[in-house]
Amino acid sequence: VQLQASGGGLVQAGGSTRLSCKASGRIQMMSDMGWYRQIQGKEREFVASVTFSGRTTYADSVQGRFSASRDDAKMTVYLQMNSLKVEDTAVYYCYVDLYGLRDGDYQNYRAWGQGTLVTVSS
Repeated sequence: VQLQASGGGLVQAGGSTRLSCKASGRIQMMSDMGWYRQIQGKEREFVASVTFSGRTTYADSVQGRFSASRDDAKMTVYLQMNSLKVEDTAVYYCYVDLYGLRDGDYQNYRAWGQGTLVTVSS
């Protein structure tokens, strides 16, 4: 199973961008999907998640500005980021809680994407 993230890059403060993260491989079921971020010098922190039923949860710092969504037919999770601030600059990591093939067995586990850098300039 692999997660391939795309999007991000350099964005001006107040602007918008959208991250995408596509899962591939032997996956039988996906439950929660979402995003974490790691600001330089800090620990990785939760950003947003979306359940199988579409219920979303957000960190207080992004509530009202970011929107997580998913398209299960495309096995993809998205993060729409609006009203970006300089302090949103970070490497963003997607994840999927899934039942899929790993080390020759089907297992429940959390798969992570490789991280994509979002830089917000003032």
